[in-house]
Amino acid sequence: MKAWKVGGAVRDALLGRPGSDIDWVVTGATPEAMRAAGYLPVGRDFPVFLHPVTRQEYALARTERKTAPGYHGFVFHADPGVTLEEDLQRRDLTINAMAQDETGRIIDPYGGQHDLQARLLRHVSPAFAEDPVRILRVARFAARFVDFQVAPETQVLMQRMVSVGEVDALVAERVWQELSRGLMEVQPTRMFDVLHDSGALARLMPELQAAWSSATPEATRWRCAIDLAARQALPLPARFAVVTTRLGGIDHTTRADALASLCERWRIPTDCREVAELVLREHDVVCSGTAMDAEQRVQLLDRCDAWRRPERFEVMLQACECIARADGSGSARGHAVSFMRWRQSRSRGAAVDTGAAARRAAERGARGPQIAAAVHDARVRAVAEDLNDEIND
Repeated sequence: MKAWKVGGAVRDALLGRPGSDIDWVVTGATPEAMRAAGYLPVGRDFPVFLHPVTRQEYALARTERKTAPGYHGFVFHADPGVTLEEDLQRRDLTINAMAQDETGRIIDPYGGQHDLQARLLRHVSPAFAEDPVRILRVARFAARFVDFQVAPETQVLMQRMVSVGEVDALVAERVWQELSRGLMEVQPTRMFDVLHDSGALARLMPELQAAWSSATPEATRWRCAIDLAARQALPLPARFAVVTTRLGGIDHTTRADALASLCERWRIPTDCREVAELVLREHDVVCSGTAMDAEQRVQLLDRCDAWRRPERFEVMLQACECIARADGSGSARGHAVSFMRWRQSRSRGAAVDTGAAARRAAERGARGPQIAAAVHDARVRAVAEDLNDEIND
């Protein structure tokens, strides 16, 4: 029985990047031997174990055979006779198909070190075509390793996979898992470029296809906003909201319908969907905030449920501010002042003692909607006072 460090940890060490989670492959072992050595079984589809001390994952070397379309259509085979080279051959890219032994020696049967130096994302074997998730993984790695290019032969293979319908068998959970991770990488637009060039974008996210194919100044600014959101380390819901500002078409109803369709198809998490809906609906109004009076501001804050959900409102503002900065209109100082004013308006309105305002209205004989109107008016007065003051530093 022998253990080998494999995959991303080996790759990132050779690149001098911060370490990935360490995964191990074990050759010459059986599940019974692993359990006898104290390893804890956790794999459902194939034998994976947790080290009894480090809790790192150790997987038995295995091969796989395609039996049906899509991500789940595989049968795995693991026994002591499976070699390290056979296990590495089933991996997606050469840069992920390297191993390291306990002495530090690199085992690289498929040219991963060469492709690291050449900055290439190249598939290991024709078996790459059997798993459509690998298209998404290549796209995600392109967003992470921004100086790497997809090897021409890998590009052709991915296009062929799309043409024969492999991506149509992808399940929502895996699509969103890869897309969301790609959105959190260094340059997310590269992920969409790879998906577009392979033809997968049109099949997976047709709502984005027309916009991504466009060379208009508006489309260019939109792409800049997506990468700006990454440079500013915005959270995932904000990044998703920036991406979805150009879904469908120019007409707002079309865009709203396109967003709903996309979110339903890929089961987008509620936090991402809600922020995207707010940005789609309120972006233009938020960005014209300097021209709005206190009443208009409180109405928008009401629509956004900003009093009860300030964190979501803040993420929405971050996305809108990112879009405004990428648009190129106005100065950085002007954007900062405008969006800080929104934050302060929410803060001033939230500081109103709504209980006291409601009691005073009730004492005057107000009931039901009249009490709610009195609370609203109290918030408007607080925001109006703030608009007459300088923003606090």
